[in-house]
Amino acid sequence: MKINKLKLTIISVTAVLFVFLVFLFYQMAQSSSTSSLTTLLMLIIGLALGGGIAYLATRNSASAAVITESSHTIAESMRKVFKIVSAEGHFNEIYNYEETTKLLKFFPSKKKALVIVQAKVLVGYDFDKLKWELDEENRRVRLLEFPAPEILSTETDYKYYNIEEQFFNLFSKEDLAKIQQNGKRQVIEAAQKSNLPNIAAEQMRTLLTELLAGRNISLENPVKISESRKLLNDYSIKN
Repeated sequence: MKINKLKLTIISVTAVLFVFLVFLFYQMAQSSSTSSLTTLLMLIIGLALGGGIAYLATRNSASAAVITESSHTIAESMRKVFKIVSAEGHFNEIYNYEETTKLLKFFPSKKKALVIVQAKVLVGYDFDKLKWELDEENRRVRLLEFPAPEILSTETDYKYYNIEEQFFNLFSKEDLAKIQQNGKRQVIEAAQKSNLPNIAAEQMRTLLTELLAGRNISLENPVKISESRKLLNDYSIKN
């Protein structure tokens, strides 16, 4: 309703301006010092200015677009897990992508992009893989097998810089997906070589020791936790 009133006001003002210009140019036409051609030219300019002002005003007052959204969420599977996060790392990976092809096997065509991959990596343990036994008489817990720390999740954000492409060699959706996948793989490899496994193992050893001590139970061989920190388990990039 407010938009319609604004349009009506603009149209009314434009009409008044038009009448005023016609009257003004008519008076000028009666004067012997102004030629009829000049009067006609000034009239056209005035009408063009008035029309341009009216167009710009009505264009900016257009009604907002109507957006319709819909989504369908399907839960594929749910299951109980016992996974504990014991270390968190933040990484900034600079990934440079460059591809050169030749048009007609002669003319080189290049496209390249510089991508900053910002990632948060959570490392922890899957206790479903833990094997232990309890000595109730001596109140001790003996670790039989302790799993290696895993990358439980990665949260990544991609910022593209310095994107260059040529007309016959443009970035496709597949190219961008490959760039993001390769950048994420580099982050995971950096996390595997970082100090995160050591931090995760020390945190887990402290957690288990204090948790069992609260129940007057001792941890017999915590060295198995330290041994497991040497290598992160393989982590699927698709996760």
